[in-house]
Amino acid sequence: MSPTETPVRPGTSSRLRVNGIDHAISLDRDRSLLYVLREELDLTGTKYGCGEGECGACKVLVDGVAVRSCMTPIGEVVGRSVTTIEGLAIGTRLHPVQQAFIDANAFQCGFCTPGMILASVSLLARNPHPSDMEIRAAMDGNICRCGGYLRIVEAIQKASQTAGGAGGGPP
Repeated sequence: MSPTETPVRPGTSSRLRVNGIDHAISLDRDRSLLYVLREELDLTGTKYGCGEGECGACKVLVDGVAVRSCMTPIGEVVGRSVTTIEGLAIGTRLHPVQQAFIDANAFQCGFCTPGMILASVSLLARNPHPSDMEIRAAMDGNICRCGGYLRIVEAIQKASQTAGGAGGGPP
């Protein structure tokens, strides 16, 4: 068994790749990706917000595309690569979007920040230099209850200007 795999538990039927590590899971179709990440894999950076796919707090990347994990059945992500906020940094080096959020003070309470950052990473991977309007459109499905939207847009703009593009690094 490689060091990047978890042992197979009784009753498991598949493996889920999260942040580059394979995890043995059961394919109970009633469970959401969010549930598995938080309750089974103890990756609590992904937040439960509304549970209805409206707030964006639960966003993760699936094959590099931002998805709402509260609405994603676990069976839909088997065989694909899932990246959570915990998987963006490389060691102690933050992803450029994470660093841009810090530099722009783009959070207050921080609850929405993981979903905002992952949505931003997905946007910048598709469009390394988005306009202000494109940023606002891409972030439309993410709610910041503290109202830090101007700093969030500023952070995404800063990240788009980093050397090598903010789409660099994991996932």
